[in-house]
Amino acid sequence: MAEFVTIARSDELKPGECKVVKAQGLTLALYNVGGKFYATDNTCLHRGGPLGEGDLQDAIVTCPWHGWQYDVVTGENVLDPAAKLKTYEVQVVGDEVQVKI
Repeated sequence: MAEFVTIARSDELKPGECKVVKAQGLTLALYNVGGKFYATDNTCLHRGGPLGEGDLQDAIVTCPWHGWQYDVVTGENVLDPAAKLKTYEVQVVGDEVQVKI
């Protein structure tokens, strides 16, 4: 059964920032897009780059290794929507950012 797990505090990530987080054995990328939080798998589909260490512009993250880009809201690759990251439901409760796993 899926449950929400706290992965960060809301003040840890300013708008336009992303970071790598761990939750229940998973490595995820957490993004703050204009004050709203999103989470995807941290692993780029191209060569496994760490997306949470990438550059976030609006809702597009660029992998730091080879420049692949993804929409963090949908998980879709910008150039090939069929290449899609797993996304996770995120909620904020008080100052806790939680992801559904």
